Amino acid sequence: MENIAEKVAPADRDQTTVYEQLTSRGVSRRDFLKFCGWMSACMGLGPEGLAQVASALETKKRIPVVWMHFQECTCCSESFLRSSHPIVADILLDKISLDYTEVLLAASGHQAEACLKDTITKYKGEYLLCCEGSIPTGEDGAYCCIGGRSAADILNEVAAGAKAVIAWGNCACSGCVQAAKPNPTNAMPIHKVLAGKPIVNVQGCPPIAEVMAGVLVHLLTFDRIPQLDSLGRPKEFYSRRVHDTCYRRPNYDAGLFVESFDDENARKGYCLYKMGCRGPSTYNSCGTIRWNGGVSFPIQSGHGCIGCSESNFWDNGPFYERLAQFPGFGIEKTADNIGLGVGAVTVAGIAAHAVLTNIRKHHEIGEQPGEAASDGPPPPAVDPTKKGGA
Repeated sequence: MENIAEKVAPADRDQTTVYEQLTSRGVSRRDFLKFCGWMSACMGLGPEGLAQVASALETKKRIPVVWMHFQECTCCSESFLRSSHPIVADILLDKISLDYTEVLLAASGHQAEACLKDTITKYKGEYLLCCEGSIPTGEDGAYCCIGGRSAADILNEVAAGAKAVIAWGNCACSGCVQAAKPNPTNAMPIHKVLAGKPIVNVQGCPPIAEVMAGVLVHLLTFDRIPQLDSLGRPKEFYSRRVHDTCYRRPNYDAGLFVESFDDENARKGYCLYKMGCRGPSTYNSCGTIRWNGGVSFPIQSGHGCIGCSESNFWDNGPFYERLAQFPGFGIEKTADNIGLGVGAVTVAGIAAHAVLTNIRKHHEIGEQPGEAASDGPPPPAVDPTKKGGA
C-alpha cells in the first residue's frame, strides 16, 4: 500500500480538524464515538479500530476534495447523500472540505471553473480526487465536454496534483453501461486513462454509501490507500462474495431454488440462483452492510444480484439467465449437482447420525451394540452346572 502521508505539504488551509467541525455543528461526543465505532466495524478493524478512527478525526486536518463528474448518472453521489447515518449524509461530506463538484456546487460557469482552478493550485499534492463516470476517448473526447474541454483533458489536469484518486462506481471503475458493447463513445474507466497515481476503485452501481464513507475514513485514519484486490477494490469491503454472506445460502446448499418469480418457492424465500443471481461470482458487502440503513439489499427484496460491482457486468448478462458454473470454485459446480449431491450427503449423514446415536446410547447403559434393552429387572443368573434351570 502506498503511503500518501509523505506527499502532504504544509499549507494555509483551514486548520480545524474533522472533530472540531462536527462538534461545531452540534454533534455530541456520544454520537461521534458511535460513528467511529460504526465505521471501524464496517472497515473490519475490530474493537481497537474505534480508537484509531476517533484519534484520526480528532487530530487530523480536513482533506480538500475535488469531486469530478463525467459519463454517468450521478447515482454514486445520490447514494452517498442518502445514507441513513447523519454524519455521513449531512456532515462528513461537507467537513472533509468538498471544494468542487458540479452536482452540489452553488456557483456555475466561470465562477465554478475558478473554484476548481483555485483548489488544485492552492492545495497541490494535498487534495483527494474523486471521480464519477467513464471517460470517452472516441472522437477526441467530444462525447463529454465541460466548459469546452474534454473529460480526458480535465481529468489529466486535475489528477496531476492529487495525492490519491478514488473512482466511484462501476462507470469510473470499469466503464459500466457506457462501455457496454458496442461502446460507441469508446468509454474507458479511470485507471485506463490515468497513470502514475494511486487509484482506489469503489465498485457498484452505485456503491453502498457506508462503503464510500469507509474509504474516506480509511484515508483520514491511516494516511494511505487501503489494501486492494486484483481489480483495485478495497479488500475490507470487497473480499467476500455476496453468495457467502447471503441469508439464502442454506437454501442453495440444500438445492432449494426459485423457479419463477411468482412461484411458491419465491414466497418461501428460496435461493434465486436459477433466476440469474450473480451472487456466487460477485464480491461486495451487500449481504453484510446492506442498504437503506442496513434494512435490506436486492436479494432480500426478492431480486437476484446482477453483479454490479464486477468488471463489465453490463455485458455479463442476460441478467435473468443462470450461470452454468462458477469458474475457480471446484466445490460448486452447478446448482443441479449441488442439490443432488447435498441431498445424497444429507441422507447418508442422517443414517450415520442415527447409527452413531444408537451406539452411544447402548454404550451409556452398558450394552453391546445389537443387544436389546430391557425395561424390567435383569433375569436370574443361570448355573451352568445344572441342567434345565436354576
